[in-house]
Amino acid sequence: MIWPFKSRFRKQIARIEISGAIAGDTRKRVLEALKTVEERKFPALLLRIDSPGGTVGDSQEIYSALKSLRKKVKIVASFGNISASGGVYIGMGAEHIMANPGTITGSIGVILRGNNLERLLEKVGVSFKVIKSGPYKDILAFDRELTEPEQQILQDLIDTSYQQFISTVAESRNLEIEAVRSFADGRIFTGEQALKLGVVDRLGSEEDARRWTAEMVNLDPDKTECCTLEKPKSLLNRVLSNNLAATNSISDARNWVEFELGTSGLPLWLYRP
Repeated sequence: MIWPFKSRFRKQIARIEISGAIAGDTRKRVLEALKTVEERKFPALLLRIDSPGGTVGDSQEIYSALKSLRKKVKIVASFGNISASGGVYIGMGAEHIMANPGTITGSIGVILRGNNLERLLEKVGVSFKVIKSGPYKDILAFDRELTEPEQQILQDLIDTSYQQFISTVAESRNLEIEAVRSFADGRIFTGEQALKLGVVDRLGSEEDARRWTAEMVNLDPDKTECCTLEKPKSLLNRVLSNNLAATNSISDARNWVEFELGTSGLPLWLYRP
């Protein structure tokens, strides 16, 4: 699609915000927005990340799209209140990263959780009969403990995903693998600590990141505006936007529960406070 008024877009900075847990809906929205950035020929992108992370595959796809886009567009990531685990991974797709001194970041690692309800099911007299094609087809079944071979299979899975994570951080930040491994043990750290570790480039607010982005593409930081690309709101949401605070809180809680249930048994790049 050919967009009109290209000169107007070339004098602006595109802005994409990633907030909350990263899953399929986030991936779809962000990938669409990244296509718009390329089509409208914005000279730069400010990527605002305020996320504890999320699913591995969705984070990797967003990162890959950012890495491809930055061949044509300058990309600066701004870490907000929290940019941890998968949020860090996505940030690696940016050319430069800025964080607040107190930003919670890090949590570089992988987690996989299942639920064992065996004792509860015994108390209520419920059991399951399973017919399976192989010994591991019901791995992480909620009605029994893991076997030792199953634990090893899952540990190998986690170790592979972890290696992918630290390799990406090392490559993106020009760090040695062992240097990344020394702090990529699941711990969280502040933006100030991240600067010392080489995970981010500068400390500052989103406004500081905007000005930095403008300067990188020779735009006036005092006059350059951001064009936020987001999913259009429905007419009802726009009309009722001022009265939806309580509803949004309930919706956020529901979304988090859905995320927890939907990702049970999946490897996650997610910080769990």
